This record gives sequence, C-alpha cells and structure tokens, in this order.
Amino acid sequence: MNEIKKIRVGITQGDINGIGYEVIFKTFSNPEMFEICTPVVYGSPKLAAYHRKALDIEITYNAVETAEEICDGKLNIINCNSDEVLIELGTATKDSGTAAYQALERAVKDYQEGVFDILVTCPINKNSIQNEEFNFPGHTEYLQERLGNGDKSLMILCSGSLRFAIATSHLALRDVPEAITPELLEEKLRIFNRSLKEDFNIDAPKIAVFSLNPHAGDNGLLGKEEIEVIKPTIDKMSREGILCYGPFGADGFMGSGKYSSFDGILAMYHDQGLTPMKLLAMSDGVNFTAGLEAVRTSPAHGVAYDIAGKGCADENSFRQAIYAAIDIFRNRSRYNYARRHPLRKLYFEKRDDSNRLNLQQEDKD
Repeated sequence: MNEIKKIRVGITQGDINGIGYEVIFKTFSNPEMFEICTPVVYGSPKLAAYHRKALDIEITYNAVETAEEICDGKLNIINCNSDEVLIELGTATKDSGTAAYQALERAVKDYQEGVFDILVTCPINKNSIQNEEFNFPGHTEYLQERLGNGDKSLMILCSGSLRFAIATSHLALRDVPEAITPELLEEKLRIFNRSLKEDFNIDAPKIAVFSLNPHAGDNGLLGKEEIEVIKPTIDKMSREGILCYGPFGADGFMGSGKYSSFDGILAMYHDQGLTPMKLLAMSDGVNFTAGLEAVRTSPAHGVAYDIAGKGCADENSFRQAIYAAIDIFRNRSRYNYARRHPLRKLYFEKRDDSNRLNLQQEDKD
C-alpha cells in the first residue's frame, strides 16, 4: 500500500461571480499545498485570469486541455467554458450558472475516467445552475444520481470531532415531517455509522439523534414523531449493533455541551444541523458527501456575492475541504486494505484430544 502517493484533487470553479477562484488562489499561493496534492481546477484559464487581475493575486497556473497535460507541482486549470462567458461579480446570472454546470459535468466525467482521486467543489448558486440536465437542489443529490451507482448519499458537515449528518438534506421545512420515516432514518443511520468507521477511522462510533419537535415532543404533547418513528428506529438500530441514542432536543443538547460526548449527530433537517455547526465552526467547516464511492467535499460557505472580488474572502474552509478529502481518501484506503483478504475458516483436528489446528484444511463453503 503506497502511503506517500500524491493525491490528485479535482476542483470545480463553482459560481464564477462568487469567491470560488479567490479561495482557490489563496489556498494554492502556499507552495506547501503542492507537496500533498496535485490540483486540477475545472473552469476556464480566461476566467481565472480575470479573477487574478481583479484580486491582484500573484499566482501562476498551467492551462491544460487534457489529462495528459496535468503537471505535479502546479495549479492546473482545465478549460470547460466558452470564451464568451461574461463575469458580473456579485450577481447571479445565467452565464454563471452555465459555467458552473459545465465545469461540474466535465469534472464528473473525468472522475469516472480516473483522471483524479478526490473531488472538491466550490459553491454554486442553486437557482442559476438549474437547467434541463441539472434539476437538483444541490451538489449532494446531483452526485448521488451521477456517481452513486444506486447507492444513497448522506450530507455530513464536519470540523475536527464535530460531525453533523442531515436526514432530509435539502428539503422544504413543510415537507420534513412526512419525510421522517423509519425507512429513511434506518438508511441514514446505517450510512452514517459506516462512514464514521470507514471515512473517519472510528471503530465504535456513538451517534446522537435529534428530535424533530421542540423538547423531543414532550411525550406527544408537541408532536408524535418521536414516539411513533424516531425512538422505535433508534431502538431497532441499537439492536443491530449501531450505537445510537436519543432523541435529544437540539437546543438543550447543544447548549449543555453533550455533543462533545458523541462521534456524530444526526439532525432531522437542514438548518437544525447546519446552524449549530456553522456557529461553532464556520471558518473551517467542511461539507462531505458520504455513502458514495467517490470522495467529495466542499467548503461550508456559499458563493458570498457580497464580498466577491474584494479580496477579503477567508480560504480556510476551502483548504480544510481539501485536507478532509485527502484524510477520508486515505482512511478509506486503509480500511479497505486491512480487509482485502478475510481470514478463512480454521479447522481443528478431532482425531485426538490435542485439538491441533489444521491449516491444510480447505474451506468448502
């Protein structure tokens, strides 16, 4: 197993009117980044030049058209867009959505062909990117469709030992109660438990499960989802060996600091998980799409139109997204390597009282 392999990371430019190129440039202005990975940006050398000039950042990059031209030790940029794309910093436009989609689609195609190892996506505007091919509420659902091979995904927001998974991901709040079913929670808990083991190297992860209603429903006074769905599912998963506990009211759980006693937290809906996560770790939070063969992360922030082109964007979350993807890729490789040759059954001789181990016996199962 090659532990020192330099990982190749595919990076999508995201919304070209946001801060994507700024956080990319600031991150790879540090030459030490090239010691741990080879970056391949899916975007446009022309658009990159515009942002470099607007931001007055001194950085060089290698403009390439094919995988064969990618170089280690350089910031590689693959051209995915027409030269006619118009940049309007701080504004959501059809052009910016089209450019983001073209970069993402090319990156997915190249990942499937083995061009790079891990994917890090810069933020998109979920409205302007919509088209006939992209009719998803976000990256998570799109990547499940394109790279899932039938597997289900799970959104995990993480920073250090803090990991929030979201049961219903990008879903309108009015639709959440109906979506919270035993089948959904079982699926998400299994994915979460497996990811904590394989991707985060935790042998016996402990998972806290949030309630849906205030005060965990107050014994049915404020809602029955906890009694009828959430608690029975927790009990069932516990019997299967998943160490899950709850349901906990989110406010008291976070306010009391109980989160520090768990390896992961399953929130019922988007803002229930992302609000405390961003409050505690906005500058270095990472969005990870678990459950898929592909390793994909992104910074926890959005396109940040309000500061686009001003040179004040904090690149730390994007940098942490790269670090996290590399760690997950390596953890997963180690996990699979350790289990590559399962031990065969061992047979003992029964001809005398010694019960000697017979290593020559073939496994006939």
